[in-house]
Amino acid sequence: MFGKNKITLDKELMAKVERIAAIAGYSSATEFVTHALEKELAKIEGEGEALSAEEIKKRLQGLGYIS
Repeated sequence: MFGKNKITLDKELMAKVERIAAIAGYSSATEFVTHALEKELAKIEGEGEALSAEEIKKRLQGLGYIS
């Protein structure tokens, strides 16, 4: 149903992701990142549709996910 896409992380961030994923018991860094993103997206979406696209963009910028 869904295809897979690739993202690029800088080496330092990827090293942290791999370390934390292993400590937390995830089977892979990909599984950890997928879970973290799903959690963050659910949190944003759970705040209701009252958030405009601009408000979501500002929040993601504030979290450092987009520039």
